[in-house]
Amino acid sequence: MTHLLSRRAGGREALLALVAAAALAAAPSPAAAQLRVPHERFTLANGLTVIVHEDRSVPVVTVNTLYRVGSANERPGRTGFAHLFEHIMFMGSQHVANGDFDRFLEAAGADNNAWTSEDYTNYFENGPVSALELMLYLDADRLGFLLPEMTAEKVDIQRGVVQNERRQRVDNQPYGLADENILSHLYPAAHPYNWPVIGSLADLQAASVDDVRDFFRMYYTPNNAILVVAGAVGTAQARTLVERWFGDVPRGPDPAGPQVPAVRLERDAYQTLEDRVQLPRVYNAWHTVRAYADDDAALAVLADVLSGGRYSRFDRRMVYELQNTAEVTAYQESGRWDGKFMVFATARPGHDLNELQRILDEEIRRVAEQGPTEREVQRAINGFEAGFLGNMERVGGKAARLAQYQDAFGEPDGFERDLARYRRVTPADVQRVARQYLVDAHRVVLSVVPQGQPTLAVTPGAQP
Repeated sequence: MTHLLSRRAGGREALLALVAAAALAAAPSPAAAQLRVPHERFTLANGLTVIVHEDRSVPVVTVNTLYRVGSANERPGRTGFAHLFEHIMFMGSQHVANGDFDRFLEAAGADNNAWTSEDYTNYFENGPVSALELMLYLDADRLGFLLPEMTAEKVDIQRGVVQNERRQRVDNQPYGLADENILSHLYPAAHPYNWPVIGSLADLQAASVDDVRDFFRMYYTPNNAILVVAGAVGTAQARTLVERWFGDVPRGPDPAGPQVPAVRLERDAYQTLEDRVQLPRVYNAWHTVRAYADDDAALAVLADVLSGGRYSRFDRRMVYELQNTAEVTAYQESGRWDGKFMVFATARPGHDLNELQRILDEEIRRVAEQGPTEREVQRAINGFEAGFLGNMERVGGKAARLAQYQDAFGEPDGFERDLARYRRVTPADVQRVARQYLVDAHRVVLSVVPQGQPTLAVTPGAQP
C-alpha cells in the first residue's frame, strides 16, 4: 500500500484524502433504508408488557427483564435498595432453592447477569433455545414467589455483600468517592440523583426486613416490568410460555414516579476532597438534559470532539503536546430525569490542577467560540454509529434496547429514532451546546488531592 501510494503525487496526502473521503461518505444518504427490528408486542392481564423479536441467525435466545426501578425510586435515608435487590433476586424463591438459579442455568448451557442504574434494573439470561422455558420459569418464580423466602438471614447476607462491594468500588478505590461528592453538590438533597446507585453504608445498615419487603411489593410487579424474548423463537411459542409462567403472577400497585425538584446552580461550586491518591485530579460537572432530549446527542458528540481519542482536542493538547496529564475524559451522561456533562483530568508529576483546569477551559471555550470542524463531528458520528450497529449484532444487545425503547418511547423499535438523532448533529449544534451548557453555565469543580495536601486543589478564579 505504501509502495503504491509513493508512486503517486503526495503519497501520504493521498492516503489522508482517501481516509477523509471515506469518513464523509459514511454519512447516510437521505434515501438510505431505515433501521427496523421486527417484533411483536402484547400485554398480559396482570400488566406485564411482553416483546418478542425473532432472530434465527443463530440458535440462541435471550430473556431480558427491565424493571422500572432504580436508585431514583429510593428516598433519603433509605438508599441502596434497588442495587440490594439486584443481589437478593438471585438468592432463591419459593420453588427454587438458594443457589439453584445459577446451577440450573449453567447445567442448561446458559448464563445470566443483572445491573442497576438510577432509573431501572435489568436482568437477563442467554443460552440455547432449549433453555428458554427454564429461563422464563426461573424469572417468573422470583417475581411471583420471592417474598416467602425473603428472610432476615438472606437480607443480612446480601446487605453485607453490597456493603463490601461499596468498600471495594467506592470507599477504598482511588478517586472512588468523587462521584458521590459531585452528585451531592450538583443536585439538591431531595433530588433522586443526589445519591449514588450503590447507596450509603449507613442506609443499608439501617434498612429493616420490612423496609426491603415493602420496596419489593411496590416495584417488583408485572405491571412495572418489560419482558423481552429475543432469538430463535417464534411469537406463538414465546407467548404460550410467557402466559404459562407469568400469567398467574398478581398485578401490583402502580408506583408513582419520584418527586423531581427543579435543578439550577446559582454559582460555581468549588470542592476539595482529600483521598488516598498519589496524583491530584480535577473534575468538572454541569447540568445538561435528560436522555433522548433534543440536545443529548449533540452533547455526546461534543464530548467525543473534546476527548474521543488521540486526535480529540483534550488528548492532542494535554496528553501528547504538553504531556501534563496521562488521562483526560469527557462524557455526557443522561438519565430519565436529568443529565450531566463530566470532564476530568489527572495531573502528571510536575504539573498542577490549576494548569489543567486552565487548558480544559481554553479548549471548551475554543469550541464554543469557533465551533468544531465538519471532520471532527463526522468522526464522532461514525464512531457512535459503529458502536450502535455493533451492539445490534448480538441478540442480547437488541433485546436490551427493545426494552429500553419501550420504556422511553412507549415503542420498542426505536433503533432508527435513536441513531438518527446522532446523524442529525451539525458543527453548529455542537458549538451551541458547548456555550449554552458549559461556558455560559455554572458547574461543580471538584479537586481530589493526596491526603494532607489541600493546597494542590484548583484555586477559584485562578484560571482566566
